[in-house]
Formats: sequence, structure tokens, C-alpha cells
Amino acid sequence: MTPKSRPKYPVLTQRQTAELQAELDAIRDEVMTGLGEADAEHIRRMVRIARLSAITGRGLLMFGFTPISWTLGVAALSTAKILENMEIGHNVMHGQYDWMNDPAFDSQTYDWDNVCAGEDWRHSHNVMHHNYTNIVGKDVDVGYGILRVTDAQRWHPKYLLNPVNNLALALLFQWGVGIHEMQMGTNLRTRKGRHSIRANSGPFLKKMRKQLVKDYVLFPALALWNAPRVLLGNLAANGIRNVWSYAIIFCGHFPDGTRMYTEAETENETRGDWYLRQMQGSANIEGGRLMHIMSGHLSHQIEHHLFPDMPAPRYAQISPKVRAVCEKYGLPYNSGSFARQYGSVLRTIFKRALPESGRTSKAVAARV
Repeated sequence: MTPKSRPKYPVLTQRQTAELQAELDAIRDEVMTGLGEADAEHIRRMVRIARLSAITGRGLLMFGFTPISWTLGVAALSTAKILENMEIGHNVMHGQYDWMNDPAFDSQTYDWDNVCAGEDWRHSHNVMHHNYTNIVGKDVDVGYGILRVTDAQRWHPKYLLNPVNNLALALLFQWGVGIHEMQMGTNLRTRKGRHSIRANSGPFLKKMRKQLVKDYVLFPALALWNAPRVLLGNLAANGIRNVWSYAIIFCGHFPDGTRMYTEAETENETRGDWYLRQMQGSANIEGGRLMHIMSGHLSHQIEHHLFPDMPAPRYAQISPKVRAVCEKYGLPYNSGSFARQYGSVLRTIFKRALPESGRTSKAVAARV
């Protein structure tokens, strides 16, 4: 998106921003004071479904013999891993169910079926991404250290590999998330950075060993003569989960219409300004209940970024109210089908592989 084609984002007065903050706070308070057994039962039901799906998948892979049973096993295990990562792990580790005071759903101790250690994710995602959403140079999710997704990132010849790196990140997404906390792209350049990587790699290495042993040693070994079938099935299930998670995450922040920020633009930001940045820096995916659950309700990325500690199934309930607030203040509410949102993400990734014209580059450099 060049500066010439960049959409003009609405600017609110301080009074309007304060009023917007009050209206969004009221939406949050109404939901959070009404949480109860239905919300608790939802997350417990998701855990039961994920476990049953995992048992079914691993059973079909271990004891089946036909390609059909292998395919069904991979489908069931993929479903379990997606549910566990998206609807359960992501949301529990956000603290959405801390109010239950159930140790099984404690945000500080839960760890998911993923090579990314829970303690690393709680910092790189909960702290860095959600506080600094779409601030170039602060939000570690902008490009994940290897991609150029906005003209606010200075072009470098390495970005010619944008399409290739994007494919690799999609297939290996859990690994990209796993090393996110160490910020390899930045820290590998300096001795101090490399020291930082070594000092902070402990949780990732420990979790990586645990996950590799579980999926590629323990379960294949238990299958005896079916070990290769189980190993390949686990590899396929992890790959499917990776690609799906990547697609949902990228549709949440990089489709056309989402806004990037500079650090200067967010100095002295009020709570209302923060709300405004979350609304303009996020995008939703339209779909049915199955889409919402399998995406961990990140199909309502706008509502999630406004209220990350609100139980995710409530996002659909408040979505019309948030949209109404946007309309009242003339703000965009970025929502579209999965095909539309992901299509625009891919177009951006391919387009940003190349430099802008000299005139445009100077304008961007001056702005950043």
C-alpha cells in the first residue's frame, strides 16, 4: 500500500476518544459481570471434544491399516490440535477463564500442545503483541522477523524472498511462534543479541524436546510395526494445524484496510487511543459457528484485541455493539470472508517483496 493509495483513517477529537472509551468499557463491563456456568461449561466441553478427537485420531493412526483410516486419523488429530491451540490454549493463556479459579484453566500455568513454551508465549504475545499491536518496530508479530507486510518496513533485498519465506512460515508456524520470544531476526546480527538468544532459549529447547519426543518417538514406538504410519500422521496433523493457525493469525492483522503505526504516533496514548488502535489494526473473518470455534474465535479479532481477557465465545455477542460504535464515530469495521481477507494478505506479501518507487520510498522513509 503506497502512501498515495493509503486510506485516510478518521481522526477523533480527545472528547470523542474519551466517549468511545466509555462506550467500549461499558460493553466490556456488561459481559464480564455476567460470566457464569455457561461460559465455564463451554471451555470444559471444548476440552472434552479435543481429547476425544485426539484419542480417535491417535487410535486410527496406531491401529488402522488402510489409507482411509490414516486420512481419518490425521483429520481427527488435526482437529484436536487446532482446538487445543486455538480455542483452548490461546484463550486460557490470555486469562479468559481465570475467574473460574480452576487450576486446569489457570493462565499462568497452562501449557499447550505446541513447541512454543507457555512462558515465552505469555510475553511475546500477551505483552508485546497485544500492547504494541501493529506498531512497526515494537510489535514482534509484524512480519515475524522475516516478512515485509507494510511499506512502513524499509525494503531490503532479503524481502525478495517474501513469498518463499511466507510459505515456510505457514508450514512451520509453531516453530516460528516458538522462537518468537528470542527475536532471531534482530538478535543474530550482534554478539550481544546472540548472547541474549542463548540466555533465553531454555524454555523453548525444553518444550521442543518434549514435543518432538511425544509426536515423533513415543507414539510411533507405541505403535510398533505401525510406527512409520503414526510418525507421518503426526507430521501431517502438526502441518495442518500450522497452516490453519498461520492463516487465521495473518487474516487478523494484515488484510487490506488494517492500519500500521509508528512509535511516534502512539506516544502519550490514552486508553481510548489504545482502543482505537486495536480496532483499526485488526480485522475479522465472517463465517459460522464452526469457523469461530476452529479459529479460537479469532475470526472476531477486533473484539479479541479490544478485550483479550474476555471469554472468546462472547465476542460474537458483542460484535454488533462494537460495529455500532464504529459506525457512530465513522471508524472502519474491517470484516470479510476468509477468501477475501487471506487473498489480500497474499497480495500484500507478494507486493511488498519489491521496493516501492524511489519517490515513494523517500516518502515512507521520511514518515518512519
